[in-house]
This record gives sequence, C-alpha cells and structure tokens, in this order.
Amino acid sequence: MSVDTSPETQQDRQQSLATAAARNLATTTKSAPQMQEITSRWLLKVLPWVQANGGAYRVNRRLTYTVGNGVVEFIKTGSQVRVIPAELGELALLRGYEDDEVLTALADRCQQRDFGPGEVLVTQGEAADRIFLIAHGKINKVGTGKYGDETVVGVAADGDRFGDDALLNPDATWEFTAKTTTSGVALTLSRSDFAQIRDNAPSLQEHLQTFLSLPLQAQNERGEAEIALSAGHHGEYELPGAFVDYELKPREYELSVAQTILKVHTRVADLYNQPMNQIEHQLRLTIEALRERQEHEIVNNPEFGLLNNADFDQRIQTHSGPPTPDDLDELLNRRRDPDYLLAHPRTIAAIGRELNARGLYPHHVDLGGQQVPAWRGVPILPCSKIPITKENTSSIMVIRVGEDNQGVIGLHQTGIPDEYQPSLSVRFMGIDEKAIISYLVSAYYSAAILVPDAVGVLENVEIAHRRH
Repeated sequence: MSVDTSPETQQDRQQSLATAAARNLATTTKSAPQMQEITSRWLLKVLPWVQANGGAYRVNRRLTYTVGNGVVEFIKTGSQVRVIPAELGELALLRGYEDDEVLTALADRCQQRDFGPGEVLVTQGEAADRIFLIAHGKINKVGTGKYGDETVVGVAADGDRFGDDALLNPDATWEFTAKTTTSGVALTLSRSDFAQIRDNAPSLQEHLQTFLSLPLQAQNERGEAEIALSAGHHGEYELPGAFVDYELKPREYELSVAQTILKVHTRVADLYNQPMNQIEHQLRLTIEALRERQEHEIVNNPEFGLLNNADFDQRIQTHSGPPTPDDLDELLNRRRDPDYLLAHPRTIAAIGRELNARGLYPHHVDLGGQQVPAWRGVPILPCSKIPITKENTSSIMVIRVGEDNQGVIGLHQTGIPDEYQPSLSVRFMGIDEKAIISYLVSAYYSAAILVPDAVGVLENVEIAHRRH
C-alpha cells in the first residue's frame, strides 16, 4: 500500500467548486450604471418653465432712460494696466460715441494709480476734478451719518467707477470719501486732460452738445418713463394726462440647444441587452449629462446666463470678503419677494462659518419634501455651476421666479418631434457600415429675466477658510 508523500495532502485538496469559478456561471446581482456627474440641479427644479412657441420669447418692458451704467474692462500687461478704449463708451456722456481715434486718445491720458489697503483716494466735500476707473480692488464709499458718524454708503470694485460728473462740471465736489479696503489699481482721467482732447476733436464736441441738450425725461427711481399722476387734490382739479411708454426694441430670447450623438454597436444591443437594456441606460446617462450642461448654461451662458445678464445695478460687493449676514441682508433687501438664494456648496459652507462665528444658526424650510437651510425665510440652494475663481472667490445669486411675479423663467418648447422628455428629443439617425446605431439627442432651453431686479448677485465672495 502506497502512501501519498506529496506536500498537498488529501485534506488540503479542494473538495467543492470555488466561488470564483461558480460566479462565472451565476447571474450576479448588479446595479444600474452609475455616474458621479449628477447633482441636485435645484435651479432647473425651481424655475417655472414657459412654452416658447416659435423658438423665441420676447420680454416687453416699460421704456427706460438709464444709460452708461455698465462695467469698464481693462488690459493688463505685466504691471501696466490700460483701459480698453471702446469700454469708455460705458460712461454716460460717451455712450454711443464711436470715434476710435478719440477714444484711444482719452484712454492714453488715463493715469495709473496703484493703491494699498487703508488709503484715502478722495475726501468728501473736496473739489472733484477727475474720474476714477477701478481696474482691480475694493473701495468703500464712506459718508457722514445723521449724527456725524461715518457710514459706508456703497462699495466699488473691479470695473466700477466714480466721479463721472467731474469731467464736465467745474463745480463738482466729492459726495463721499473713498477708502480702499484692499490693494488694487485704478485709472484716473482728469478734467483738464479730457478738455484738451475735447477741444481738438470736433466730433466729440458735437457728441457732447447732443448729450447736454437731451431733454430731462421724467422718470421713476428705476429709470422708467414716469406715469403722471395726481393725488390728494380737492375740487375740480385738472388731472394730468398719462400713458405707459414701452421699449421700442424689446429683447428676445431664442432657445439654445445642447446636443450629442449617442452611438451603440448593434452587437451590444443584440447580445447584451438582458437583464438590462443597454440602449436605455446609455440614453439615461446621456440625458443626465445634457441636463447638467443645461443648468451650467442657464447660469453661465454669455447670452442668457443669469450671472452674465444680471443688471449692473443689481450687483453688490461684500463689505469685508466673506459672506456675512449683513451682506446677505443687503442682497435680499434690494429686491421685492426674493424666492431663492443660489450658491456653490463651498460658498454655502462659508456662509455657515460666518453664521457660526456670530452665534447664529440658519433656519430650515421644507422644499419639495426636503429640508434646506434658509436665511430670512429664503431657501439657500446649492448650485455647483456657479464658478469659483483661482483666488477662491465666488458669487451668490438671489432670484425671484415666475411670469406673474415679473421674475426669472425657464424657456422650452414641448411637443417637438421624437420628444423623449419635455423639450428633449431622441432621434434615430440610422446604422452605419460599421454596424453602429446612432441617436441624435437634443435638449432645447433658455432663460429670461423679466425685470432687472429679478436677479441679484453678491460678487467677490471670499470662501477660503480664514485663520483666526
């Protein structure tokens, strides 16, 4: 009788099928395909969507006379900063003036002024003889309160300006003291330099004569043509006549599109379609990516995106950098009936830090069955599409929504051919010579701001964690 003397004894030998081999013959319990790109997309959820037949939506408004209130842009070469000549057209007195040679001459006369934190650029009550164009940095406009104390009446930052009246009015004085809160760069144009260019440019003289001869139109605090009214009168008082004037060229928003071609090999669709439909899951994830891009465009698109189309009068700056309760209060109180605050998740964390530092805790409100933080009863919703700069600053948006409330609305068109979801179509494009099935997936959308105060933006919000 022989004895097995090999290292592997009978007890060590495998006596049943290994799990690794058995798994090859079994149906594994599996999940549907997952993707990390999917976010909550709160903006798409809270926007009311309006049918845009004909692919466009026209916003009719009352006539406004406010001009020249845009942001001025600059070019930086090394340490030298220069205003773009055409951007001088953002000044009210130069709006519509197109002589590039004269604008370039004015830009050449602008003097660079570097400043550090804590400097006084102008003093309230002193003669104003120049305009300040802020290329970079933040400046507090400090006035005198009722009881003689200093109060911050405004904040100016990148692209802002002050002292427009000083170029034409020799009796102009500064209405506030300008104190810098950060380091930065400003360009100044003096009244004397402006006058020298004007005296040698007949076209500019003619333009300024036209500007100064424009009749003063009666308007309300929003710049809209005033509706003449009478109140508190007695007897047979002659009532004023009135009508509501409209913009002659109202803005139209055309539907934008996000598209892709989904490709699936016929072999995959034929042989590997059980227990999960391959085309269905490929399409599901593709649509998720399109919806993410849709929200990104509604926030950032240069033509209709909310950040880029927010009115300049509706943009404010933080007073100290981080998003303090005071900043949020100012953002909310500048408009009626705010519905939602939108911020990047990291910005929301910065808001929480500022509240915690002051011993405050935000209330929560129910929104679609979910508890979300709120400030003054306005929900604070995450939106990862709001950009963060390399300096760790971001923006906070506040919006009012709905047509009836003169707010922000989303635009789409339902009932399109091959519609798979509202305003999203999936169109079969055929099978090519490589046996690949192609589907054209298209999502149509846009957004419209019905009146300027429907969107407000708190800019240059510092979100980095400060060490104390």
